[in-house]
Amino acid sequence: MRRLQVLLCSGSACQSAGALELKKALVEAIAELGLTEEVQLVETGCMGPCELGPIVLVYPEGAYYVRVKPEDAREIAEEHFLKGRPVRRLLWAGPAPEPRTIPFFARQRKVVLANCGQIDPERIEEYIAVGGYEALAKVLTQMTPEAVIAEVTRAGLRGRGGAGFPTGKKWQAVREAPGRPKYVVCNGDEGDPGAFMDRAVLEGDPHSVLEGMAIAAYAVGAEKGYIYVRAEYPLAVKRLEVAIAQARKLGLLGPRIFDTDFSFDVELRMGAGAFVCGEETALIASIEGKRGEPRPRPPYPATSGLFGKPTLINNVETFANIRHIILQGADWFSQMGTATSKGTKVFALAGQVRNTGLVEVPMGITLRELIFDIGGGVPEGRKFKAVQIGGPSGGCLPESLLDVPIDYESLKQYGAIMGSGGVIVLDDSSCMVNVAKFFLEFTADESCGKCVPCRVGLRIMLGILERIVRGEGNEGDLSRLEELGKLIQTTSLCGLGQTAPNPVLSTLRYFRDEYLAHIRDKACPAGVCPDLIHYEVQPDLCRACDLCRRACPTGAAQGIPRHPPYRIVQELCIRCGACLEACPFGAVVKLPGRKG
Repeated sequence: MRRLQVLLCSGSACQSAGALELKKALVEAIAELGLTEEVQLVETGCMGPCELGPIVLVYPEGAYYVRVKPEDAREIAEEHFLKGRPVRRLLWAGPAPEPRTIPFFARQRKVVLANCGQIDPERIEEYIAVGGYEALAKVLTQMTPEAVIAEVTRAGLRGRGGAGFPTGKKWQAVREAPGRPKYVVCNGDEGDPGAFMDRAVLEGDPHSVLEGMAIAAYAVGAEKGYIYVRAEYPLAVKRLEVAIAQARKLGLLGPRIFDTDFSFDVELRMGAGAFVCGEETALIASIEGKRGEPRPRPPYPATSGLFGKPTLINNVETFANIRHIILQGADWFSQMGTATSKGTKVFALAGQVRNTGLVEVPMGITLRELIFDIGGGVPEGRKFKAVQIGGPSGGCLPESLLDVPIDYESLKQYGAIMGSGGVIVLDDSSCMVNVAKFFLEFTADESCGKCVPCRVGLRIMLGILERIVRGEGNEGDLSRLEELGKLIQTTSLCGLGQTAPNPVLSTLRYFRDEYLAHIRDKACPAGVCPDLIHYEVQPDLCRACDLCRRACPTGAAQGIPRHPPYRIVQELCIRCGACLEACPFGAVVKLPGRKG
């Protein structure tokens, strides 16, 4: 009897695309065809190429179906499951390719994401079947806490939350800190626009995080842990709750784990979505029930953290790496990456790129390889312009820096940061001044307001940018932005303020000509800033169809039907673009600069 395993991506992205409706349709089709015994349908976490969801992966053939709709379920079940003939029109590439042969996956090296999209995250038995909790058993029965820290240190793992602090060094500091009890905290407060790395791991492989936390607790001498995750991640919260309950039931959390003297348990804490709570001291305050504001350091959480006790804080991806280091060894881990940035990194690839989604690559891969080899480059008809890496606190790098390796030191050298792993690709339709303003609006809104440089300085910078995009700036504004940005970087209390000026400073560094066009020419070259563009009708193309006049909300588009040409009265135009969208003949054009 031929037995098929059907993996259905059920991460947040695929669910939003209709994965749950697809599951229902597949279950019904399988039952109607009498294939219940032959076909095992498994809901998994994120498989990676989020834009192509819902995704169905069928083994043993390795058929990779994308953008599957509920109405396709019967055809897949009848043609493929019953007759053994893959439905070619729904395949991503080739007749039935192995995923690793698809270009999107070929350059990846999955460590943290190894189980995501391959196991049922709500069945602990599946995690155990692929080696889950073996690392915890190994450290509790064969290694001392000092040996665990030494192995993590030798591996060269650095914190994946953005700062890149050596993980082993942080663990050692917590172990040596006086005072009991000690705590282990997982930072799952992922607030960067366009970032969903931690969410995908928590949804697709929650036990790897729990196991990493337990190993860390053994190493530093903690008995209690907290996972801080934002409430906007309901699926991640649900799967964490299931995983914690399952681990407790099997004795993998709680007292005397593996019949040793080590006890450790975990509680879930949900945040309300404040970006600043990704900063470790603000996160601690939030867990304690206080307002989520950072505090001055030192003392650092390693010596005085949660409830004033020594506290280890790492992010989701950092903890998910631990079991692999313990099982495969420090040498195995450190052979991936660069001399100073070891291992792999998970990135959320978004923006104007063909293959958006979640990717995991060795540290040191270039931006060009990430965006073009894996991401497939920008869609046809557009040209690559910049990549914004590091979230709202990151920098915008131009095409000339596409061959920069992705590691902590190289990115910092060029005015960007690794951040938690958000990568947004921008094409030539993007206005870099407007992009800088967008990210500064976000960080200014998310500032907790505790320190003056961040609370006041970001608002002043934002006001300058708003004047520039309205065509009211002057060249002196550019030096003021640079001075303010550097001042805020050096005087802000926490990482939010210290990195918030990065998008402005990097765009001034690499795209200064766009700022000058807004100031000198009163024009937005990309045609994005509404105050610096205008619409005109090309007389030779106008058919006097009257569609532009009917679409215009202010009466700016004027003319007489069947009597071309029409015209745009600039004094009435609010630059909404309705006329451009309505014209089927291309007679209405958007032009840079003011007119009227």
